[in-house]
Order: sequence, then C-alpha cells, then structure tokens
Amino acid sequence: MSITLHNRRALLRAGSTVLALPFMESLAIAKTAGAVVPPKRFLFIGCGYGFTSETFFPTRAGRFGKIGLTEGLKPLERHRDDITMVSNLTNLGATDAHGGSTSYLTGANVSGTPGKKFHNSISLDRVIAREIGQDTRFPTIALTDTSQGDGHGAGLSLSWSDKGHPIPGVTNPVDLYHQLFGQNQESAEEREFRLSQRRSVLDGVVADLQSSRRVLSRTDREKLEDYLQSIRQIEQSISREVEWANTAKPKSPVREPKNPMDGLQALKTFQRLIVAAFQTDSTRVVTYRQPITPILESWDFSLGAHSLSHYNLDPRRQEASRQKDVMFMELFADLLDLFKQTDDIHGQNLFDSTLISYGSNLRSGHGLRGCPAIYAGGGGKKLRKGEHIVLREKDTPLANYWLTLTQQCGVSLDKFSHSTGTLSQLTTG
Repeated sequence: MSITLHNRRALLRAGSTVLALPFMESLAIAKTAGAVVPPKRFLFIGCGYGFTSETFFPTRAGRFGKIGLTEGLKPLERHRDDITMVSNLTNLGATDAHGGSTSYLTGANVSGTPGKKFHNSISLDRVIAREIGQDTRFPTIALTDTSQGDGHGAGLSLSWSDKGHPIPGVTNPVDLYHQLFGQNQESAEEREFRLSQRRSVLDGVVADLQSSRRVLSRTDREKLEDYLQSIRQIEQSISREVEWANTAKPKSPVREPKNPMDGLQALKTFQRLIVAAFQTDSTRVVTYRQPITPILESWDFSLGAHSLSHYNLDPRRQEASRQKDVMFMELFADLLDLFKQTDDIHGQNLFDSTLISYGSNLRSGHGLRGCPAIYAGGGGKKLRKGEHIVLREKDTPLANYWLTLTQQCGVSLDKFSHSTGTLSQLTTG
C-alpha cells in the first residue's frame, strides 16, 4: 500500500491515521559481510574569537608525537593521535573581524551582495542533513548561547537555512533534554487539534501577506519574502512533528538536568546531551555556537571574551588569554572522552563514526587569515590523524576544507560555497 500526502492540509487531516513505520535496521544502516556499518555523524563547534597566536598554534608540520603539542593544545595530549590541526585556511567570505561564526559554515560574503545590506547562504550542516539526517527525528540540531560579544557575530546559531536565514538555536540544556527525551502526554486528538490550530493561524497570516504583495516596493517585497521564509520553516517543523508523532522518543541515557546552572555547567551539560543525541540516533548532525564569556565568568575571570581578544594590550591580558585557551581545550578533551566512552544503539563506538570539528573564522585577536581548524573522530577513515598539516597555499579556501571532510565521510557533495576543490594533503591516499 502506498500513501501520498499531497499538501499540508491533507497532512493535517491524515494526522490521526498516519502510522509510523517501525524501526528497520536494514533501512537505517548498511551491512558489509554481516557487520553493522554505523551511520556517519557530524558535530561542528564554533568557538567565536580565536586563540593566543604565540602559544596555541604549532609552528612546525608533522605528527604531534614528534613535534609535540603547544601550550594551548597540551590538554589534548591523551588524544594526540586522534586529532588533526590544519593551517593556512581562510574563510574567503568572512569580512567581520568580530564575527567568527556568521559565515563559518556558509562561506558567504554576507555584506558583499549588491543591493543587499546582509545576505547569507545555506550552512554546511543543513546540506549534510539533507542526505544523512532524514531518517532521524531531528535532521539537524542547532545549539547556541544568548551571551553577546563572544566573537560570533550576527545570527542565532551556526546554522542558516537554504535562503540564508538564521536558524534559532536551543539556548538551554533543559529545553534540549525535553526535545530529545521528553514524553508528550497529549492524546492524538489533542495533538492534531493543536497542530491544526497552528497551521490555520499560519495560513491566515500568509494569505493576508500575499494579498498585499502587489502594492509593496521591491525592498518591501524582499522583506516580505524573508518573513514568509520564516513561516515556511515553522510549517516544516510542524510537518516533521506530525511525521514522528506516533514514534516514542528514546529513553534518556543521562539524567534530566535542572535549572539554574552557570555557564560552565551549561556547556558541560550540552556536551553530555550532544553525545546522548548521537547515542540514541535522535540526530546525526549537530552545530554548537559555543559561548565564551559565561564560561569565563564561571572561572572568575575579570575580563570578557572581547577584552581577551585584545591580549596584546598588556601582559595580564595575555596571561589570561593563554589560560583561557588551556581551559577550553580541557573541555574539548573531556568531550572527546565522552565520545570514546559511548557506544550507539548498535553497539558501535560513537567516536569511530563521528566527524568532530572545532574552529572559527577568527585566528587570533581580530585576524581573519589562517583561521584555527581542528578535527577529530573516525567519521572519515582516510583522513590523516594525529598531526599538524600546513597547507602549501596560504589563504586556502575554508570551503575546500569542508568539502574534503564531508566527502571523506561519505556525503555526496561536489562543491560547497566558494570551494575550488578538495585537499589531498588531508587524506592518506
């Protein structure tokens, strides 16, 4: 039997009769010679402002076991054979010296489009989710923080829609927990009524807006289209909720977090929940626009993220900046520990099937050239591991880096943003 839902109203009318397919392993994962092949997973972490140039970045290429780790990278010593840093990358679309995240996953020149004051494009996580995220409840999850001045720039998360509109991120770990594992107590009838009411309101708004389109100026029509795109995103989320309505959420492998929590507690809780989301196959793509200032406040730093980015102004700031680098790499090392200690629902290790990326548009201070780029995990089997790779061409497009990583992890992508090709230096052959 085949059921086709032709439009959104048909979808609502069928809401109480749609049957959720049972989980079928053969559809979700592949098998090779009888062995389970786990799905690929991606985690992108944006760190806003960069790091202390003198003590964070390696000065020589080579394996970390031979050249050693810098002061800033030293907390990653136990993972040195599983991490790679790539130098001489530049996001060619980035122009904002305070915006380390706005175009980090898009590569767009947000202020360089003629006739538009600001214009972004689709982010890499959304592109990847089209291919590997459709079998999960959440094709991609965006996490962020409400703090300002952390060097992230414009946007609501690292994620941007196919039209370049900002995707709101989850800001509270408790909210994320309930999205992933909270069980809905409403009946099917109550759920259908609630969703139909939301859809009815959206339909009415769209009808009113469309009727006024012909009297609007070109500029106002563009603003209207932006607004309508936001409504379409809401419609898509409603459709997704209907699709998964009859599938129970998984049992949580972690305890429910409680409010309030300080910045450091929130970050650590987000890290545990990211791993839990992958562990239960609730999603396969996550972005995290990582806060800085709330973490510094938890550590009783007297300086904020922006002040530390100007660490060359005095020795006290530079020392604090160096301490900040070490502490954040300790948190990153803890996250890698969690991945290595956790198996997915098929008994496969999460670290071995995940590509974990950490970086920013900004290198150090407000410098846009040679941005930090660290990756870890076994998502790409032929990606080089345990070394510092110095690309031959300075200002190598960051988009080439993204294209290489995604292709090596099995995503069908021929080009991304301003990419000019892949980076053979990152692979073993």
